[in-house]
Amino acid sequence: MIRLPQAGGGLRPYEPRTEPAPVDAAGGPPSSRIVFSAAHVVADPFADVGPDGPAAVDWDATLAFRRHLWSHGLAVAEAMDTAQRGMGLDWAGAAELIRRSAAEAKAVGGRIACGTGTDQLTGPATLKEVRAAYEEQLALVEGTGAQVILMASRALATAARGPEDYLEVYGSLLRQAREPVVLHWLGDMFDPALRGYWGSTDLDAATETFLQVIADHPDKVDGVKVSLLDAGREVALRRRLPNGVRCYTGDDFNYPELIAGDERGFSHALLGIFDPLGPLAAQAVRVLDTGDTAGFRVLLDPTVELSRHLFQAPTRYYKTGVVLLAWLAGHQEHFTMVGGLQSARSLPHLSRAYELADGLGLFPDPALAERRMRALLAVHGVEEHA
Repeated sequence: MIRLPQAGGGLRPYEPRTEPAPVDAAGGPPSSRIVFSAAHVVADPFADVGPDGPAAVDWDATLAFRRHLWSHGLAVAEAMDTAQRGMGLDWAGAAELIRRSAAEAKAVGGRIACGTGTDQLTGPATLKEVRAAYEEQLALVEGTGAQVILMASRALATAARGPEDYLEVYGSLLRQAREPVVLHWLGDMFDPALRGYWGSTDLDAATETFLQVIADHPDKVDGVKVSLLDAGREVALRRRLPNGVRCYTGDDFNYPELIAGDERGFSHALLGIFDPLGPLAAQAVRVLDTGDTAGFRVLLDPTVELSRHLFQAPTRYYKTGVVLLAWLAGHQEHFTMVGGLQSARSLPHLSRAYELADGLGLFPDPALAERRMRALLAVHGVEEHA
């Protein structure tokens, strides 16, 4: 029995599982859907750095986690917001992460796509400077052999005067891209600095600009990742994509129904929640490969409560819960994050994340997870026998 803090105050007893949920052995990539997991970075807990200093990354543990995801047949979406891009990981750290992860992907035969943005810009920038920053990162990612994900840019959101500036900048980048890219529309719930992206705070108007970018360069767009946490809007957008352009759901609230799809199509996946759910997510999609949509939903639907908890507002701090679960699952030896972000969620929030994940059987060693959760509680003053 373990006593967990509640949101309303006080402690309540919880009986942890004694066995993990059975999960199929690691296997090849699913065949019916392309499934990316956005992956977190593991901080170096012994580095003498402050919250405003450059990120200190434990490269061995970070790459080991990516091998874990690849071993289950998942693709890795690298240097995205799940890796604390722009929230502790600066461009220098992201560039090193991209180089190392792309090399590791080649070594193990794993699929990888990497985020390309403008985060080397630290102040107000002109459109020319925004385009040049994108081009620098585009060249680096393409040079590693990884697929490009064109991320939304805070600098572009500030510099753009209207939709025409987005059309010009993205058009220039897509003409230069060697291979089809993934366009990423990240909603302002994930990053408030992206409010009004695509030139309008009206999402209907923004959608038209987004679709125009794709329509102008359909041969250079592999797909779009939509992170708006609005299933209806994603489905409507998905139905308007040109033939051959995929929709990768980034909706961490509604992913089972979007991946399952309907009679008019489905979404592939590029999700931060598939970092802690990796093996279970891969198993579920392999069930979907057989045509068993009901079996897929039986496996994945119960995980939505955990995902909605981790991604609750302020959504951008979901990374804290993701790293907590990686530590409890034994993928890293500590609960330290770059930028000190382990302090971004409350103890009751983290306790509930542990309870939900344990209830799903996500921890390969439930006893280890329980010991580590007890240690975290003790650091916060929860006595073992009060």
